[in-house]
Amino acid sequence: MKIHGSHALPAGAARAYNLLQDPEVLASCMPGCEKLVKVADGTYEMKMKMVLAAVSGQFDGKVRITDPDPPHSFKLVVEGTGRIGFMKGEGLLRITPGGEQCTVQYDGDVHVGGTIAAVGQRLIDSTSKLMIKRFFDKLCERAAAASAP
Repeated sequence: MKIHGSHALPAGAARAYNLLQDPEVLASCMPGCEKLVKVADGTYEMKMKMVLAAVSGQFDGKVRITDPDPPHSFKLVVEGTGRIGFMKGEGLLRITPGGEQCTVQYDGDVHVGGTIAAVGQRLIDSTSKLMIKRFFDKLCERAAAASAP
């Protein structure tokens, strides 16, 4: 499944880049994320709960940040497995400055297998779009709160 889109953030490019690298910020913004712990430079262990229609389960996985080009872009590689299947994804995030705010563009591929793949492509598409929207909504809240006097 292809994912792509863009979201405006109320932060400059350098601050947005730093927010997107902060495991505490990422964990608080990712829907269902229960744990995101840095285990090496650019590598994090993740634990998250995935709910998709009547199918739900725990995922354990890794998140890696590759090809960093601060504050312009980086690649995100995510892998997770659980009793309801697996997910693998890779995407490029590009940050375009725009004064007091910036735009984060993302473009990538996600693959799922196992029980979660059986719920149907349309449901997976709509759920992933909802999760991405919730992530960026929370990230905007964090960015706005961090810039408030």
